[in-house]
Amino acid sequence: MIAVTLQERGGGIVMRITVLGCWAPYPAAGGACSGYLLQDGGGNILLDAGHGTFSRLVQFIHHCDLRAAVITHLHPDHYVDLHCLRHATAAGLREKLRWRKVQLFLPPEPVHIFEELSACTDAFDVVPIESLPEEEVPPGIKVRCGSVGPVRLFFLPARHNLPAYSVGVEGSGYFVYSGDSAPTGELAALAEEAGIFLCEASGLDKDAEFLHDRHMTARQAGTLARQARVKELILTHFYPEYDLARIRAEAEAGFGGKVELAVEGDTYFLY
Repeated sequence: MIAVTLQERGGGIVMRITVLGCWAPYPAAGGACSGYLLQDGGGNILLDAGHGTFSRLVQFIHHCDLRAAVITHLHPDHYVDLHCLRHATAAGLREKLRWRKVQLFLPPEPVHIFEELSACTDAFDVVPIESLPEEEVPPGIKVRCGSVGPVRLFFLPARHNLPAYSVGVEGSGYFVYSGDSAPTGELAALAEEAGIFLCEASGLDKDAEFLHDRHMTARQAGTLARQARVKELILTHFYPEYDLARIRAEAEAGFGGKVELAVEGDTYFLY
């Protein structure tokens, strides 16, 4: 399994991950916050829906072709554009442009946000992540397991300042998205030998104390990816005021190899 850019793509069945937004906690000029379009098994899945991601999504697919959305946690830079998706989906159903609601995987807290989104029954079939069956997956970590068609989703509780999840995706390849999380042994285990590991890098070495137990520095992301022996490390969740060259350099020092930076509009393929 290897990750390649759109221009390098060959033939064959592949999993595709397109970066819709990569900034946090607010976007850079002209940018968007966390959001990724995953395409595999004939389905389109939105991973997170931060500020500005809906307008990016519809540059790649029609919103009526979106089958499911996964929200890793309920901070605005990861979910707020669900309101755009809700209105578009409800309109699509009324106009007979789509024939089913969006399957929406949500964490349970904050309760008032969960309840607000769960009430959007005109657009979403909400699946509380905590309601999914728990399974133990190699190498022995407990996750909640869901599916979208033939694609399996593994939800691992993340270390963040509210309930959050990292997500493993098993389909034509194996892809892991850290969401927002401090580094943990369980996340390294989930990401073990992933074809692509899309990992947050929220700060520099100097930010370690500020980010402690909530996020990763770039070096920590690289170190965790090295421990997991991932094939390809792609960094995301960038603070807009930072020089990304410094983010990359500190991550490569931890990883011991080349690191990619998520670029809005780029698509990566996993064979």
